[in-house]
Amino acid sequence: MLLQIWKKLQLPQPIQVFLMRFANDQFLIGVTGVIFDQKNQVLVLKHTYRKVEWSLPGGYLKANEHPKVGLARELMEETGFTVRVIQIIKTQTDHKGRLDMSYYGVFEKGTFKASDEVSEYQFVDVKNLPPLISDQYKQISEGLKRKKQYDAQHRWQRIKKGVFSLFQLSH
Repeated sequence: MLLQIWKKLQLPQPIQVFLMRFANDQFLIGVTGVIFDQKNQVLVLKHTYRKVEWSLPGGYLKANEHPKVGLARELMEETGFTVRVIQIIKTQTDHKGRLDMSYYGVFEKGTFKASDEVSEYQFVDVKNLPPLISDQYKQISEGLKRKKQYDAQHRWQRIKKGVFSLFQLSH
């Protein structure tokens, strides 16, 4: 019955969105990044506000912000680093109305600048990780697996493109 009423009202989309947000649970949306350098080492940060000394980078999204954009923004704000966020690793919710999304990506450039939230950084070999938040080890493992698949796929595409170019040149 409510659906029929909703359809008959034919409210403008902004009003529909406002009413849906008002009627439904609200979530904080957090993003975490497994960011690799050229040696496949993982970026870990020393956050000034966490009990665990080192952890993966991340933060909360702003309204209407895509998770990839939000993660890149958080890293720029907290470290001065530019990263390319590539692919989602996992999504999970908790009991407190929070949705967490985890992505992997690659470091592109930047000089570290400490912020109010981050005092230090390290790129660490996955075999020598410091103590982290417990679920972050799984995120790193999955991120490394996805990165290897991504790299292999793109390497093959570059080889095919090169062979095709050579074939065109010879004809």
